Amino acid sequence: MKPKISIITLGVSDLNASVRFYRDGLGWPMRDDDSFENIVFLELENITLALYRRELFRDEAPVDFAQPSAGTPTITLAHNLPSREAVDSTMREAVEAGATPVQPPREVFWGGYAGYFSDPDGYLWELAYNPFTDLT
Repeated sequence: MKPKISIITLGVSDLNASVRFYRDGLGWPMRDDDSFENIVFLELENITLALYRRELFRDEAPVDFAQPSAGTPTITLAHNLPSREAVDSTMREAVEAGATPVQPPREVFWGGYAGYFSDPDGYLWELAYNPFTDLT
């Protein structure tokens, strides 16, 4: 298997609210597609983020998916930035778009600078500046 991820799909409770957050709030480009009723694709650099109606996941895979009331999903999505200032400004942008701040940006144990917010469905996003490796 080739070591790559092509699409990350988030199960969302309100597709329209998620589109407002990611496309309208953060400004991420959405692929033109007829399937907006159930799924949308946001074209990011080198990967696609799909937003899919949570209730349809059970039709895709026969497993018991955790309910949103179970707490924060056990996944963190990282967005690396070129500077501490970029982390701060991106955190402000996300909060203005409707994100819930979880951890304000700060110096972290591994020598970088990072903060966290959650999207409308509670998915946790890390905004990070890594002074040792350029992941931007």
